[in-house]
Amino acid sequence: MFMLKDGFGRVVENIRVSVTQRCNFKCFYCHREGDNRLTYDEMLPEEIERIIRVAASLGIHGVKLTGGEPLLRSDILEIISRISRIPGINDISMTTNGFLLKDYADDLKKAGLMRVNVSLDTLDAEKFRMITGVDGHESVVNGIIKAAKANLRPVKINMVILKGVNEDEVDDMVRFAGENGLVLQIIEFEWPRIDSVYEKYHADITDIENRIRKKSAKTIIRQMHHRRKYVLEDGTEVEFVKPMHNSEFCLHCNRIRLTSDGKLKPCLFKNNNLVDILSPLRGGADDDKLREAFIEAVNRRRPFFFT
Repeated sequence: MFMLKDGFGRVVENIRVSVTQRCNFKCFYCHREGDNRLTYDEMLPEEIERIIRVAASLGIHGVKLTGGEPLLRSDILEIISRISRIPGINDISMTTNGFLLKDYADDLKKAGLMRVNVSLDTLDAEKFRMITGVDGHESVVNGIIKAAKANLRPVKINMVILKGVNEDEVDDMVRFAGENGLVLQIIEFEWPRIDSVYEKYHADITDIENRIRKKSAKTIIRQMHHRRKYVLEDGTEVEFVKPMHNSEFCLHCNRIRLTSDGKLKPCLFKNNNLVDILSPLRGGADDDKLREAFIEAVNRRRPFFFT
């Protein structure tokens, strides 16, 4: 089988597809998948399908749909259904803010979505409003529970640690995950530059990880980014994502990104090395030309914090 491999020996097996830049939340720390455009050009479902078919022919087998908020697309079920029929794609997941998840969970599962990540940084409604800019805490929690019942498993909760905001809620989040059969991902706040926002909210999560490690019964090192996952005595799984200034994280990255306007993006934090794949597609390019775009994008990959 053909494998996409960059100049640092990293095999690319997954693609994150931003299907929209639109969002119904206003999270102050959102990095928008490294895409800060103010326009909202979006690929058509059949265009996304074609690009993923080309990706699958190059050995990519995992697809994560992101945004913006993917559930704002009225054709999101069609997008998932199209992807689910592509030979070689064996993992289809989504990252969502969860606000609309309760209404969509069953249909997402039927369309072919396998699992879901939901952003939830706090169990406190007031803190939730401060972080997201909306009143939606109850809707998100209900969406998470409905997703688990719809068997979109594992349901992962993405908890970004924000200094002075939610560091004291980790134990409560662990309990919430355990009680509802969820996986908790504790994520170190990432930001593309060192500035006042970073200084105010960034917290090193090493101490939190060490505390969870001491209470765990088992440690699993995942292939992706060499993330560490700890299984507690009651079976609750807590995973740690530490991307900031972490050469190991970048050195084991196995993903590439596709922006909502059809650009292949080799790295979250870089915007000067994108490869346009949608324009050639719309111009009538055959699959060989589209494969060349993928290969070029992969050749442009460099570990951000390693070099």
